[in-house]
Amino acid sequence: MSIVPKETIEVIAQSIGIGNLSPDAALALAPDVEYRMREMMQEAIKCMRHSRRTVLTVDDVDGALSLKNVEPVYGFAFGGPLKFKHAIGYKDLFYVDDKDVDLKDVIEAPLPKAPLDTSVHCHWLAIEGVQPAIPENAPVQVLAAPVEGKKQDQKDDGLPIDIKLPIRHVLSRELQLYFEKITELTLRNPESALFKEALVSLATDSGLHPLVPYFTCFIADEVSRGLSDIPLLFAVMRVVQSLFHNPHVNVEPYLHQLMPAVVTCLVAKRLGKRLSDNHWELRDFVATLVASICKRYARTYSTLQSRLTKQLVNSFLNPKHVLPTHYGAIQGLAALGPNMVRLLILPNVEQYLKLLEPEMLLGVQTSKIKRFEAWRVYGALLRACGQCVYDRLKVLPPFPSTPPGPLWKCNARVVTPLSRKHKLNGDHLEQQSPSKRMAIDDSVTSPPIDSITDNNNAPGEATASTALCNASKIPENSGEATTSTDATGKEEVKENGFVASVRVSAIHRQIWKDDLDSGRLLISLFEMFGESILPFIPSPEMSIFL
Repeated sequence: MSIVPKETIEVIAQSIGIGNLSPDAALALAPDVEYRMREMMQEAIKCMRHSRRTVLTVDDVDGALSLKNVEPVYGFAFGGPLKFKHAIGYKDLFYVDDKDVDLKDVIEAPLPKAPLDTSVHCHWLAIEGVQPAIPENAPVQVLAAPVEGKKQDQKDDGLPIDIKLPIRHVLSRELQLYFEKITELTLRNPESALFKEALVSLATDSGLHPLVPYFTCFIADEVSRGLSDIPLLFAVMRVVQSLFHNPHVNVEPYLHQLMPAVVTCLVAKRLGKRLSDNHWELRDFVATLVASICKRYARTYSTLQSRLTKQLVNSFLNPKHVLPTHYGAIQGLAALGPNMVRLLILPNVEQYLKLLEPEMLLGVQTSKIKRFEAWRVYGALLRACGQCVYDRLKVLPPFPSTPPGPLWKCNARVVTPLSRKHKLNGDHLEQQSPSKRMAIDDSVTSPPIDSITDNNNAPGEATASTALCNASKIPENSGEATTSTDATGKEEVKENGFVASVRVSAIHRQIWKDDLDSGRLLISLFEMFGESILPFIPSPEMSIFL
């Protein structure tokens, strides 16, 4: 039994021009109409739930009709609630007050704008405080403050528009005075005690982060304008150092603006306007500052040190650059550590010295200033190479001493008796820890014969070990473990006729390799620099070298 009566079907048929619909046909169509209505309501409820609403609207029904490819219902849709009015003369009768619309007014009304699909679009509102000029952002003319007496902008429908200006970077009055005082001391009194206190404040104060972009612009401007003023550049670099030492200030976003100014003070072609200006000390100070910056931000910026070293190497190896630029590049590479010197400077020292030596000679270079600059570069190169050799020699560990115990010299072989408690075999040695295995290698390693032979003894005088060896012959099959060294240098451990090969420790091989490389490097530097390199060699290595 359908909830739709057959009379409703007959009325609908008459409204569309079907007047001879039989009662049996109307009764058969009623269940199908009910099914279609329920189906459309279910689809409309789905649209309502997807819209995150709990009230069914006309738009939901229109969406359900479009999903079923049914022609939509044309007409006016009202989004607000229905307004019911009380019928006069009836107590419980209400009706919807539909406003009569003139068809002529509807035809003459302008067409509304086509609705746009909902989408999400991203754009930059501001980049480091600067608003980019793109269509999504308001133009500068609109953002400007309105002139007095100017009317407010209006929309097409006549409603006024309230334009809100963007929020500016506002500094407190105290920070403004602080910035003005620091810049004034930097420009006018860089040698005063008050400026030193200001540097301490820059390195420790926790409320200076809003001033970092202003200090960055100040430093870049003063370096570009004041390359001829050495005291000013010194003061500006001290300000940079204090900012980097402040743990409460994040200078990381401004490194790309600060590094060009810092590197300029290191490898600039000319610093200062007088010959007496000590720009060498400024370059030394900046080299130390650059090394500290790389050490602090090398992990955050993976390309910082590589780009810096590339620029310094190009400045060092370019013969068209002046000698002060070469000096700054050498000092910068030396401050980055001995590895940079070993990889980037040492392979080019010999060729560079061939070009530098003519500039140092009095008969070849007549200019006193050029000779002084050449000797300064020579001193920087000598200091960098010497410090590299010193660090390399100090890294090497001392060689293990000869183990105590009775030694016998007999038949070009060194025999060291070992107790049964420390007998060695190949399987047992592989199971030991690396440190213990190295200790075992040390214990079974025998010194050469010449090392225990006293060549200073008088003829006819025998040593105790020689006498003991001649008095007693130790057989190899006596049950004791012995260590022998053949002509190839291979070590063997013999016990009851069993011979086990003992591999030399990898640590010892690496020590010997590093020691040989250091010796070759020291000899090559001695050939290039002469006795000037000797003060950089530690005392034990110096005695061996001499």
